[in-house]
Amino acid sequence: MTHTYNITGMTCNGCVAKVKSELLKLGHVISAEVRLEAPQAEVSMEKHIPVSVLQQAIGNGKYTIVETASGQEINDTVVTEKSVSYYPILLIFGYITGITLLIQFAKGSFNLAGWMSSFMAGFFLLFSFFKLLNLKQFAEGYSSYDVVAKKFLSYGYVYPFIELLIGVAYLTGFHPLFTNSATLLVMSVSSIGVVQSLVRKTNIQCACLGTVIQLPLSKVTLFEDLLMVVMSIVMLIMP
Repeated sequence: MTHTYNITGMTCNGCVAKVKSELLKLGHVISAEVRLEAPQAEVSMEKHIPVSVLQQAIGNGKYTIVETASGQEINDTVVTEKSVSYYPILLIFGYITGITLLIQFAKGSFNLAGWMSSFMAGFFLLFSFFKLLNLKQFAEGYSSYDVVAKKFLSYGYVYPFIELLIGVAYLTGFHPLFTNSATLLVMSVSSIGVVQSLVRKTNIQCACLGTVIQLPLSKVTLFEDLLMVVMSIVMLIMP
């Protein structure tokens, strides 16, 4: 179910990010779209949440939230980890794995370091592509759970380009020590926010594939991040 609310007190994009982040922390909230122009918020939830609870979440001082007259339930679709299909992301991983294995076999022998470099290049290039399709929405969604983007919304706008540069670095073989170290740092930090959200059992949308493919934040998201962490560590310690 989705309800529309009027919100007063928001004066900038920072306010929008703050309100959205606090709403997404609530249990049973699936997604929240907050706009400064209206200013309004469309909140999708598994079950109805009283306005008083929403008000308490965003604070009882600066912001005030009131349900609009037309803010009745407009959508009965609930996107949860149990109901969603992970076929698209499994297909993506299958494509990357298959293509990178073919590259190795075409060379006549299998080289683990070479395969991991190709796999990570494909991973970062493809995932950055999906994020860049709608950079604004990605940044706002990412700020709802990433520990850095929560404090600095601009990091959400920069992050896809960081992934793009890492992907190019793996593709070209640029300074392996620096590239793997950067991957280890970036993906470790990214994992922290995912773990925190999973521990709180917060139902929010994963931003890993931007807004094109909607998936809830789940153990699959954590697996993606940790896979890159493990691969970067392996490549750092390999002779």
